Amino acid sequence: MRVFAKIGAFTIGGGYAMIPLIENEMDRRGWIKTEELPDIIALAQSAPGVLAVNVSIFAGYKLRGIKGSIAATFGTVLPSFLIILAIAMFMTNFQDNPIIIRIFNGIRPVVVSLIAVPMINMARKSNKTWWAWAITLAALVLVAFLKVSPIYILLVIIVLALAFTWWQEQRQKEGRNR
Repeated sequence: MRVFAKIGAFTIGGGYAMIPLIENEMDRRGWIKTEELPDIIALAQSAPGVLAVNVSIFAGYKLRGIKGSIAATFGTVLPSFLIILAIAMFMTNFQDNPIIIRIFNGIRPVVVSLIAVPMINMARKSNKTWWAWAITLAALVLVAFLKVSPIYILLVIIVLALAFTWWQEQRQKEGRNR
């Protein structure tokens, strides 16, 4: 729980910003291999709920079963909850303060980089071929610049992958029949 409390307390920017710290803590302790992290993140994203909590649940369960998932979840959520509670209680008096505004404006670029770094690292680890990079870049352009829904991109990729697999199997059958 202490490790996840540290992650929850010292990460600004939410789930994706937590990924480098989660990866570092898990890898350093030998709890999860670096190669497993993209799969864990994909699993955590597909489950309903907050990414950081889902990753914590998975890691806690892998380490200590249900008790581990509960401890990891409380460790991740409790510090953020207490910090947000304190901000809500005291921030109303300072929300228009120019110093506070400058602090938050300074934090924003750091949060962007904390989110970008794990995504870049995940792409570098996962994309082993030129076509995987092409799909990644095409999806990035479509979502970020052309505002295409990721759902449509995923559906198209699933259909293309199924069609390509079917085509390869047909070619293999034809090769065996010759």
